[in-house]
Amino acid sequence: MITSARLAAWTPFVQAALRVMTSLLFLQHALTKLLGWPPGPPGQMPIASLLGVAAIIELATGVLVGLGLFTRCAAFVASGLMAFAYFIAHAPRGFFPASNGGEGAVLYCFIFLFFAAAGPGALALDNLRSKASAV
Repeated sequence: MITSARLAAWTPFVQAALRVMTSLLFLQHALTKLLGWPPGPPGQMPIASLLGVAAIIELATGVLVGLGLFTRCAAFVASGLMAFAYFIAHAPRGFFPASNGGEGAVLYCFIFLFFAAAGPGALALDNLRSKASAV
């Protein structure tokens, strides 16, 4: 029988899986904007543009969150970036995210906000840093 205590033991690992998958998907947005790969909208952007700066922030925070390094800070920045992206690019097109294309931005915003509050879970470099500082 599966008890809640047995399920709770898996929570840090499921949290880590969510962290890694979210960061890999987030990195695709950065790489599409910076390198045009993988191909898809919006395509390669000049770095000295608003989307270029957003792509650099996406790249940096995506790598850090994926590795679980400075996770809370990086996730907080990524969450703010996605809130900003929603209100700049999507909200002017309508109130509801389903109609203005902003579901992704809202979802990323709240997933990153979760990691800013809860931390990285298992298998994160932050865990090694905290053990090293405790010694």
